[in-house]
Amino acid sequence: MSRATVVLTGAAARDRVCRWARTAPSGTRVEFKEIKRTLPQNDRMWAMLTDVSKQATHMGRRYTPDEWKVLFLHALGKEMTFLPALDGTTFVPYGQHSSDLGKSEMTALIELIFAWGAEHEITFHDRAEVPEARAA
Repeated sequence: MSRATVVLTGAAARDRVCRWARTAPSGTRVEFKEIKRTLPQNDRMWAMLTDVSKQATHMGRRYTPDEWKVLFLHALGKEMTFLPALDGTTFVPYGQHSSDLGKSEMTALIELIFAWGAEHEITFHDRAEVPEARAA
């Protein structure tokens, strides 16, 4: 087996992980990750990024929701680099994707966007609370 994902939902799944760990070849990499962000969190993030993109400027210009996402991920402390485009005319962001964030990381991102928006007088139109965001 070269790659496997197991969601720890009960004793059987935990036993399977233990069995695999005992028989895995030396040098096998094991990674434990928090539960992924939820779809409501994702929807909320994009609604907020859209509001920011329509109302705010940064360094004298407007940015798309995707560009704002990169800026906020960087502000959250996620590793982000910019690679020169193949034609040499621009740069391409490379780094953490929001789809890789866990629930608590997504909560932190949403709270960062909200706090930044409050400081910059952004009106957020999607006022629905994300239950997972406050519970995480």
